[in-house]
Amino acid sequence: MARKYKIANLKITADFRHSMMTSRSEKYLCDFDGGTDIEIPYNERITTDFQTKNPHLSLDECEVILTTRFFYNRLLSDFDGFMLHSSAVAVDGKAYLFSAPSGTGKSTHTEQWLKLFGERAEILNDDKPAIRFFDGKPYACGTPWSGKSDLNVNKIVPLQGICVLERSKENFIEPMDSGKALFFLMNQTLRPNKAENMDKLLNMLDRTFAQVKIWRMGCNISAEAAEVAYKAMSAE
Repeated sequence: MARKYKIANLKITADFRHSMMTSRSEKYLCDFDGGTDIEIPYNERITTDFQTKNPHLSLDECEVILTTRFFYNRLLSDFDGFMLHSSAVAVDGKAYLFSAPSGTGKSTHTEQWLKLFGERAEILNDDKPAIRFFDGKPYACGTPWSGKSDLNVNKIVPLQGICVLERSKENFIEPMDSGKALFFLMNQTLRPNKAENMDKLLNMLDRTFAQVKIWRMGCNISAEAAEVAYKAMSAE
């Protein structure tokens, strides 16, 4: 049975059937009035066919993947937003996103922020935060689609910075060339098939780069790394 949710300030109705999505989406329940922005249906045939092609995945995992694609494709095409594969941590009401290839340690890095800042910090989304524009400004949004973990909160926070992580024995952080940043971030989001949606994605990345600094950081996944990142990225 479909239920009502508010996700990234969008009115959503979704018919989640399996435990991962039904439990993760609980914090986004919202008994709103009026119309729906996005309807996420359940299609048993598509889900079972997807599992047949990916037998290593459970039905729970299949539903997470399929609904992730559905939501973020609609977000891009119709609602001035996109997904960035990253771990998003919020500190003092500002969001910092750390993106890297899987296995680099972005989640381990943001865990250091939680240890460093305590109650001032929280994980907004540990894998696939949404970025939306409100009044022309970019915000990071928590969503229930957070990869293998349930680390996400139902909040919308101004986007302060985006950082591309790489492993390093020594900690350093520096501004990233916009061309290199574009190439990297294009590989860390859902690439649309339609040309008009690709244009929308490129436009939103340009608008993001115009307002938010993009950083490159070498880090050794230590408490010092969190301090170095915060000092640079929090500066106005």
